Amino acid sequence: MNIGYTILVWFFVLVSASAWGNVFVHWTNSALPPARELGLNDLVLTWNGSFSQQAKAARRKGYRVYVKVSLQQAEAAAETGASGLEGIILTVRQSERAQLEKALPELRSAHPKLRFVVLNPDAKLPQMRGSMLIKRGSVLEVSSPTAQPWIDTNLALVKIEQRSQPGQVPLYTFSWGGLSDSGQQPALTAADYSLAVAEAGAFHADLILEVDERLQKALSNHDPEAWTLWNQVRSYGKFYSDTGEQRLEAAASVAVVVDGLDPTDEAMNLLARHNIPFKVLRTPDLKAAALEGFDLVVVFAKPDREASEQITDLATRGKVVVLVEAHGSYPWQSREPVRLNEHAVAYPVGNGKVLELAEPVTDPEMFAQDIRRLLGKQNVLVSLWNGLTTIAVPYREHGGPVKVLELVNYAEEPLRVQVQVKGSFASIRYETADRKCCESLVPVERNGFTEFVIPELRIAGRVHLEASPAK
Repeated sequence: MNIGYTILVWFFVLVSASAWGNVFVHWTNSALPPARELGLNDLVLTWNGSFSQQAKAARRKGYRVYVKVSLQQAEAAAETGASGLEGIILTVRQSERAQLEKALPELRSAHPKLRFVVLNPDAKLPQMRGSMLIKRGSVLEVSSPTAQPWIDTNLALVKIEQRSQPGQVPLYTFSWGGLSDSGQQPALTAADYSLAVAEAGAFHADLILEVDERLQKALSNHDPEAWTLWNQVRSYGKFYSDTGEQRLEAAASVAVVVDGLDPTDEAMNLLARHNIPFKVLRTPDLKAAALEGFDLVVVFAKPDREASEQITDLATRGKVVVLVEAHGSYPWQSREPVRLNEHAVAYPVGNGKVLELAEPVTDPEMFAQDIRRLLGKQNVLVSLWNGLTTIAVPYREHGGPVKVLELVNYAEEPLRVQVQVKGSFASIRYETADRKCCESLVPVERNGFTEFVIPELRIAGRVHLEASPAK
């Protein structure tokens, strides 16, 4: 084996995957506008067993053409379309992840000129709803409408994909869902499409955007209303693809350690909904120094001896560790426990503590609120007021203060949002897809935090923060 060549191939894969905020357009209509008009150049076609005339026509019109295939179809698609395709998108269900780990390196090695990308097809339609989902055992129950609206967001799924495929920007797609009484899908608005694009971009993920066939046809027929709609969507695609903040990492104060990567886990979804920045880790990460930067660690796994020692060490140095349904004998249990309620006890360990929850999380809403309380006011990275429908994701350079804050408003209605970010910042600048950068906002410092007001957040916006000089 040529080791140098192999390293070069993997370097190309990692570099090509370092950008984010890319929108792939899934197109099914035989007619297709030129790429320069559509403004989004990555086109996804469904594989039909050969390199089709539609694919050839799309290349002539300036598109980078991808085909979406199952894992079983990948080799045939790569062989047949190697000379004309930009890449292969692998649709992989959760049950196929183990098979993917073996197949993906082999595909990339056999076809180095093709880009292979893993797609999670099970994302949610991003939207605001009025009911809350509660997981009781293995059953999801819908509660009565609550004062706080329910948000369907893909932030937890993205974080799980980031841990599952660390060499690739997460790529997901979703179905627009329900039909009207007439049996047709309701007409989608510019805001519907823009919210989907904004969510992926704000979360540093890529999206395959399913375009309604009626809109495809209208665009191909040069319908003015269709192009007015599409130009707004295109502006959001450009807003996230043009960002210069590619090297930033998501900031997080909470680590969530799991045995299996389950994007349907409502506990993680509620952490996202409550704007508690977290990072997903696997059980082996408990044995590494990867937990050093977190103030609180939630463990949904049964720790072994080495992991138990790591948890004890973390608590001794002032961290809070929460173990969920991890029955067993552990070193910290030699301390005198404090009974919190019928199902929870706390063990003081050094300057920190270990909390053991005897049961699984049955009320993820309450669980998320408890996690925020355990963090304490001084360790909360971001807080919002008047932002019940808004998710905020902070980003930073490695080990530094928050540098960028991405915001997504699922209500799609203008909001005046008050924001508090941990740290001292001398400059706050705000931009959106439909305004030139940037509007200066007034920072107010209070007790180690900086507050400012976003005058109008409609669908999405980005805040740039410049740290105050060290005194």
